[in-house]
Amino acid sequence: MGACASASRGRSNQGTKQKSAKVSAVPSTPAPQTVPAAASPVSSFKWRIDGFSSLLEKQKGWTNSRYFEIKGLKWYLQLNLKDRKSGDERDYVSLVLVLSKTSDLKPDTIVEASFKLLIYDQAYGRHSEHEFRHHFQTEENRSSGVPCMILVEKLREPSSGFIIDDSCVFGVELIKLTTATAKATHSSGTVRAQKMKAFTAREAYTWVIDDFLALNGRCYSPEFEIGGRKWYLSLYPSGTDGKGEFISLYLHTAKTDSSSLQSSGVLVQLSLSIKGKVTGNGNTMTGRCEFLATEKEGDGWGWAKFMAVRSVKGWYLVNGSCLIEADVAIVA
Repeated sequence: MGACASASRGRSNQGTKQKSAKVSAVPSTPAPQTVPAAASPVSSFKWRIDGFSSLLEKQKGWTNSRYFEIKGLKWYLQLNLKDRKSGDERDYVSLVLVLSKTSDLKPDTIVEASFKLLIYDQAYGRHSEHEFRHHFQTEENRSSGVPCMILVEKLREPSSGFIIDDSCVFGVELIKLTTATAKATHSSGTVRAQKMKAFTAREAYTWVIDDFLALNGRCYSPEFEIGGRKWYLSLYPSGTDGKGEFISLYLHTAKTDSSSLQSSGVLVQLSLSIKGKVTGNGNTMTGRCEFLATEKEGDGWGWAKFMAVRSVKGWYLVNGSCLIEADVAIVA
């Protein structure tokens, strides 16, 4: 499951309760001019859009770059010219990376990528850039999700250097890329193939965080039941390392009689999301993990670097509140 890591901790407290421009589109319109990348062409791509002001005035929704290849996989950039942040009425331009369906990958493949999305300052080199790590899944989750965003008014400032001669440049730089099949055994660090099976149960649980900014140390959701088993979520608002750069998020099995679990454990397809209460937009991480039969409370799986803290505060909080959602499917 790539970066889906295990966590094992007991509980000491309970969390908040709840239940005319030249652009390329995919695939019909011609590709725009691609600026040669400063870094190796194998690991980076630049996309220049001429007549950008006209596009900005007239077009809404997504605009796509041409396909490009990095590390043997095909990708494209996706641009939203009229995006919004939760609770913010101003217009933003946002940029995401998408793994193309034309990439020759098996259906259960997960591509774990660390990359940087950039909006280039062509005059002064003060680029707007954000670094991400994301699991791209060939069947379910091809978009990088959380975008690189910039205010339209800032983009248009003559002194900013983002628009020169009515052209704007966007890009991606790949830092690291690995591929794996959809099930990983965390304890050994090895990856094993796992065929998709039918679900015996699948439900979603939503945990409302009323005041994210007031959280201190790890906190826990109320217990909930899915597939005849009890679960709970743990959240580290400053990360398991306490550095305050990323939030950490895990799903745990509640303490139970081990006879209620098969000796081989239970295989779960898990999606954890953080969402804004108003728009419902969110960041999701998905993977498959095995919970072993145990009498010990606290065994869990999740992501130590689920999302950057600054992104949570900037995009998903409404009056300090946000939603955590766990989509749990028990695999037969």
